[in-house]
Amino acid sequence: MAEPMEAEFTAVPENTEELGPNDNGGHADTLEATSDTSSDDSDSDNEAQKALDVLTLESELSRNSSNYDAHVQYIKLLRKMGEIDKLRKARESMSEIFPLTPTMWQEWTKDEITISSGPDTVPAIEELYERGVSEYLFVPLWCDYLNFVQEHDPSIRKCSDVGVSKARNLFERALTAAGLHFSEGSKIWEAYREFEQAICLTIDDSDTEGKEKQIQRVRNIFHRQLSVPLADANSTLLAYKLWEMELGNDLDINSSDLEGISSHVASAYKKALEMYNARINLEEQICKSDVPDSERLPLFKKYLKFEESAGDPARVQILYERAITEFPICSDFWVDYIRYLEKTLKVGDVVKNATSRATRNCSWIGELWVRHMLCLERAHASEDEISMVFEKALQCSFSSYEEYLDLFLTRIDGLRRRISVSGEMQVLDYAVIRDTFQRASDYLSVHLKGTDALLRLYAYWARLELTLANDIVAARGVWESLLKISGSNIEAWQGYIKMEIDKGTLNDARAIFRRCYTKRFPGTGSEDICQSWLWFEREYGTLDDYDYAVQKVSPRLQELQIFNLQQERKTTAAAVDANEHSTKKISREKRKPISNLSEDQSPSKRRKDMNEIAKKGTKKDIDNGKNISKTTRGEETEANVDKRDSSHEQPKEQNMHENVKYTDQCTVFISNLDPKANYEDVRKFFSDVGGVQSIRILKHRDTGKSRGLAYVDFCDDTHLNAALKKNRNWLLKKKVSVARSDPSKSKNQSAGPKIPSEGEAKQEGKHSSEPPVAKSSSSKGPKNDVIQLKGKNTFAVPRNLKLLDRKTSKPKAVEGEDETPKSNDEFRQMLLKK
Repeated sequence: MAEPMEAEFTAVPENTEELGPNDNGGHADTLEATSDTSSDDSDSDNEAQKALDVLTLESELSRNSSNYDAHVQYIKLLRKMGEIDKLRKARESMSEIFPLTPTMWQEWTKDEITISSGPDTVPAIEELYERGVSEYLFVPLWCDYLNFVQEHDPSIRKCSDVGVSKARNLFERALTAAGLHFSEGSKIWEAYREFEQAICLTIDDSDTEGKEKQIQRVRNIFHRQLSVPLADANSTLLAYKLWEMELGNDLDINSSDLEGISSHVASAYKKALEMYNARINLEEQICKSDVPDSERLPLFKKYLKFEESAGDPARVQILYERAITEFPICSDFWVDYIRYLEKTLKVGDVVKNATSRATRNCSWIGELWVRHMLCLERAHASEDEISMVFEKALQCSFSSYEEYLDLFLTRIDGLRRRISVSGEMQVLDYAVIRDTFQRASDYLSVHLKGTDALLRLYAYWARLELTLANDIVAARGVWESLLKISGSNIEAWQGYIKMEIDKGTLNDARAIFRRCYTKRFPGTGSEDICQSWLWFEREYGTLDDYDYAVQKVSPRLQELQIFNLQQERKTTAAAVDANEHSTKKISREKRKPISNLSEDQSPSKRRKDMNEIAKKGTKKDIDNGKNISKTTRGEETEANVDKRDSSHEQPKEQNMHENVKYTDQCTVFISNLDPKANYEDVRKFFSDVGGVQSIRILKHRDTGKSRGLAYVDFCDDTHLNAALKKNRNWLLKKKVSVARSDPSKSKNQSAGPKIPSEGEAKQEGKHSSEPPVAKSSSSKGPKNDVIQLKGKNTFAVPRNLKLLDRKTSKPKAVEGEDETPKSNDEFRQMLLKK
């Protein structure tokens, strides 16, 4: 019905005495006229806009009847306008395509109750309720249904035997559907008890037997409810005690114990409490209104897994119904629900109802349609009903063509089984099979070309043409059709040949071999088909047939062998080229120059450049106050370690070490440090001590990994002494050694590699302005010359220079021996003497 609109009026002054009669009357007339005009204009504009919207939505639905939002908006608009007839048609049209929401069913039934009156309209409204409660599990709709029949059904209001039986059956159905609903199931139990208690009041006190029977009926409902874990189980227990006290039984309603209650009821109630406590946390999680659906969905799955492990099929079914009511288009819930019903309950009507609703909610899932058709077949549904479901499924949009293939095959399987079971060959039935195969081929051949799925479809088709239709010509036509689509598929040829061999038509099989042995198939298919022909002739052919096959196959096999060798050579050459390219690339990377000096320079030029670079670098280091000291390979000074530390790991420590002279006067030396320990780990290790000023972790020059050594500087001796007490404490996965750093021992140490401190490196840098160089083996050479033995061209090295770590095999000249070169005769005389 159309909703009334509230008109906005301009306020009239309260003190009307100040206005003259004409003024007052004129103002009132103007006010009334303005109000009526604006109200009429607003109503007319609003109605015109609604009518325009209705036409727009009707046009949209005529073009696309699957537009869900358009259906919903159209129904809402018609309901506001009060267009009853159009509203009914709109609701019916939408319900044929989509399931209506529980709220929409409530609105529909309430509108019909408001419009309709009289007992004649009760069956129609009851039918609406039946349709509504069959879509989703919605307890409020069940309660509306129960209240409606109690108020409007004359037989139930008069408490006739027929009416009472009808009401009880409806209540039992409601309990089956929603009585186990954890949070809302108690509403139906309470409504059932109230109904039975009302009947008890109508029984005369003189009818003792009838009265006692009805009381026992109410007591049984109480007992059943107390055995179910529901949200308000405690209030149900109190209501039961109060009811028993009204009957004269001695029970303490103020206590929560079960004293006075029968043992079997108390035991069932305790078990229900245990189940309640095991589920209350899960219930609270899925019932939170502020949790988004993306988080509630996995919570429902977790709850379902718990119920399945508990092993109560009825409770699992109720929870699945709640889940699909909350998430009606979640295909995972529907698929899992149907699988569970087929595996556990195996009740035909329940599974059929679930599969039907699943296809209405998630029509784009092919598996749901397949399971629905199988369910109909198990229920011995009519051919017309199954055909209608199949045709409706073909109109849906699936995500893959394999789903369409599965649907076609399911339909064909059902038709084949009907023929096989009946034992009667009906032309119409097999014509339906052939038509289904042809439709599947026309739709899927383009998309499944060359796949095993298409091969299985055609092989199945050809076999049924042989077994059911007994038509070898039609079977050959099926294979020929497949070869036109997938002629390069060797399995298609092999299947065709196998059919002819099984049928005993060997000449036809031989003819197929002659057609395909020259074709090129992927992989070793060409060789396989040739060998298959030879084996076929060995088993079935004459000697002439075998000789003919050898004559045809041998050149083909030689050709294939040569072709394979050529391909193998190409592959090997490509692999060799790729390997050589990779090797050259690695060699080029290895030969990249370490320094900026070109190898094309002369040795003297390189020595001059190296001297300049060394002097510049030394001068720059001295100006910056940094360490320059001799270190062994793989060892670094603490300043160099700090300088190379990555900026992302400890930028503050690196900056703090820049331009700082370390004297190690208030420093601890840490050894056995975990290689994974960083600056932050060391700082946390001394966090209880405090006073840390700097941290220096020593690292290998080549790898950049920690050497397990570190120096930590403290602000004073107090903190230093406290730090020394942490010796042999655990840092990460190692016990570290903490000792005081002694620079004097480091200076006097003569054996082993030297790890100079910051101060030592700086002092050495003051006295030495040049890097270490190779010294001459002759003391007569110039002392200040810097000779860099580097590169390939070492022929220009002075002869009086002895190379490092190289021993000469030339014997030293005997002092006083004549150094004049000897002639050939002199050498001869020397040899004769020896």
